[in-house]
Amino acid sequence: MDRLRIGDNVVWQVSALEDYRYFARSFVQAALADHRKVVYIRFADHLPLVEDGVAGVTRYHPDPRNGFESFSSEVFRIITDQGEGIFYVFDCLSNLLSEWSTDLMVGNFFVITCPYLFELNTIAYFALIRDSHSYQTVARIRETTQLLIDVFNENNRMYVHPLKAWQRYSPTMFLPHVMEGDRFTAIVSSMDAARLFTELTQRRPERSERSLDYWDRLFMEAEQLLQRPWDTEKCQAMINRICRIMITREPRMSALVRDNFTLEDMVRLRERLIGTGCIGGKAVGMLVARRILEKDETFDWPSQLEPHDSFYIGSDVFYTYLVQNGWWKLYMKHKTRAGYFKAGQILHKRLQVGVFPDEVREQFTRMLEYFGQYPIIVRSSSLLEDNFGNAFAGKYDSIFLVNQGRPRERYQQFEDAVRSIYSSTMNEDALAYRLQRGMDEADEQMALLVQRVSGSHRGHLFLPDFAGVGFSYNIYTWKRDMDPEAGMLRLVFGLGTRAVNRVEGDYPRIVALDAPLQRPHGEAEDLRRFSQREVDVLDLRENKLVTMSVFDLMGQRLGISLDRIAVKDHEVNQQIRQLGIKNQEAWNITFDELLAESPYPRIMQSMLKKLETMYQYPVDIEFTVNFSQDDSCRINLLQCRPMQTIGREQRVAYPENIPEEQVFLRFDGNFFGGSISNLN
Repeated sequence: MDRLRIGDNVVWQVSALEDYRYFARSFVQAALADHRKVVYIRFADHLPLVEDGVAGVTRYHPDPRNGFESFSSEVFRIITDQGEGIFYVFDCLSNLLSEWSTDLMVGNFFVITCPYLFELNTIAYFALIRDSHSYQTVARIRETTQLLIDVFNENNRMYVHPLKAWQRYSPTMFLPHVMEGDRFTAIVSSMDAARLFTELTQRRPERSERSLDYWDRLFMEAEQLLQRPWDTEKCQAMINRICRIMITREPRMSALVRDNFTLEDMVRLRERLIGTGCIGGKAVGMLVARRILEKDETFDWPSQLEPHDSFYIGSDVFYTYLVQNGWWKLYMKHKTRAGYFKAGQILHKRLQVGVFPDEVREQFTRMLEYFGQYPIIVRSSSLLEDNFGNAFAGKYDSIFLVNQGRPRERYQQFEDAVRSIYSSTMNEDALAYRLQRGMDEADEQMALLVQRVSGSHRGHLFLPDFAGVGFSYNIYTWKRDMDPEAGMLRLVFGLGTRAVNRVEGDYPRIVALDAPLQRPHGEAEDLRRFSQREVDVLDLRENKLVTMSVFDLMGQRLGISLDRIAVKDHEVNQQIRQLGIKNQEAWNITFDELLAESPYPRIMQSMLKKLETMYQYPVDIEFTVNFSQDDSCRINLLQCRPMQTIGREQRVAYPENIPEEQVFLRFDGNFFGGSISNLN
C-alpha cells in the first residue's frame, strides 16, 4: 500500500477487537518512535486499545451517551484544539450503536469527522465490527475514508484484504495478504484464494438482516419480545432503551412514559416514524397525555376524544440533512460564542434550500399518499420543546398545509414546510431565547410532528367547530371568589391559532372553569366589543390559511351553524334589515349555550385535573372540538406540556396611604395573572 500517507483515515473491518488492537498498538508505537503526537479518543466500553500512562499519548473521553450532537461536537472541538499533524486512534465505531441504536448516525459521525481530519493533515485509525452494520452504512464509510482494510483470522493465521486504497495502485494491492513473520505476503494463487474465501463464507454466511439498519433490527427484536410477554425483565429493559433513543431522556417525562406506555405502544409508534431518532417534546407531550386519559378508568375518555393518526419525523433526519448538505462545519461555528449569531444567520438561509436523502423523500411520499388531500399541519417538536422548564412557545414554526393540488405540488409544499421549520431553529428570536436560558450549547435536535387537521369541509373552506387552549391552573382569576385550581380555557371559533396567538383587537372567550358563564367584562355593551371578530380557516380553493371576519363567513351560507357557540346580535341585525341586506346575519361568539347547557366545561376540567395529577405539575393543552351527529363534543387533544412559570413566588411589599393623585390604576383582584404558589 506504499505506506501510510499524511491525511489517511484508515478503517479496519474486523471480526474480533483483538485484531484491531494489534494494528492500533503497532501504529502508536511507530508514531511515538517517529516523535509524533498521538491522541487516543476513548469512548467505548471495550478494553482500552492504548494502556494508561503511555508517554506521548493524550487521552480524551467524549461520552456518546449524551447523544450524537454532543459527542460529535466534542470530538470536533478536540480535533480543532489539537491542530495539524496529529496521529489519532479511535475506539471501535461499532460500540456507538449501544447508545445511538442506529447505523445512520454512526455513518454521519464518520462522514463529518473523516474529512476534517484529512484537512488537518492527520492520520487516524478507526474500526468496524464485521456484519454489525448495514450495507448502506459501510458504503458511506468506504466512500469517505482513504483506506478500508478487511482483517480476519483463519486456522490461527491473520489475513488482511485491502478493499479501498485512495490514490494508490499496484498489481497485488487488492489481493488478500497472509501474515508471515512480521510481514504480509500477497496470496497470488487463485486456488489458494478460492479455498480461503470458501472457508470464510462457510464460517460466516451472509445474513438477510445485513441490509437493515441496526435500528430496524432492534425493533425486530422488540416485536419478538411481544410474543413473550412473560419475559418481563427483558420487556422492561427494551421499554427503557426505546424510551431513551426514540421518546425522551428528560427524567420526569421518561417516568411518565414508562408508567403509561407498553412495549406494544412503542412498537406501534415506531411504525409511524420517518427516519430514526427522537420524536421530540411536542409529540411526546401529546402522546403521554392521550395515554394517561386512555388508562383512566374513572371516565370514558375514548368516547370523548377524537382518535389521531399522526406521523413523526425523527430528530436524526435533521442531523442527516445538515451532514448530507455539507453544513456541519458551519453548524460547529454556530456553536461557538463568536459564531453563534453570525453562523446562525447563514444557516437560517441555507436550511431553506437543502436536499433530503432519497430514502427520506420516499418516506415523505408514502406519508402524503396516506393523508391524501386532507389538510395537515407540520409542527416543530424539538427535544427541548414543551418540556419541564422550557416551552419555546412561538419560537419555532408550525405550518398548515391545505394539501390541495397534484401529488408533485403537494410534495413540494411539504418539503418546503419541513425546510422552513428546520430554518426556524436559526431565527434570531429562537437563538436569543436559547442564549438567555443558557441553552446555546444544548443538544437541540429538531424532530417534527405531522398531524391531520381536525375539522370538516364547509363548502370551499375547512375548519373545526371550535378550538382553544386550556390551563389546569387559572392565573387570570378576575374575581376574588374564583378558584385558581379550577383551571381556565381560551376558546375561539375556527382554527385554534387565534387562541394560541393573541391578536390585537380580537378576543377569545375566557372561561374560568369554576364559573364558566362569568366574563371578565361586566357591561352588556362590552359583549360585542370583547368578542371574536375574525376567524382563521383553510381555503381549499386558494390552498392557504386565510383570515375572514365572522360577519363575512356567515354571509357565505356554507351550512355553518353557530347556535351552540354564538348569539345573534339583534341590534346589528336590525340595522342590516333596515339597509335592505339579504342573506346576512350578525353573531357574537360567546359559547354561552355550550357552557350553560352541556357537560363540556366539566369534561375539560376533569381532563386538565387528571393530567395535572399525573404530571404532578400544572399543565396547559391545545385542542380542537367538533360536534358529532348527536350534538356531543368530540375533543382532539393536540398538545400537552407543563405550564411555564417565571420562577419562585416572591412577596411584594405594597406601600400604604398612597395619595390619590399618585394612583395611576386601581384593580380589585389579580392583575395580569398572579403567581402560582409552591412551584419553581
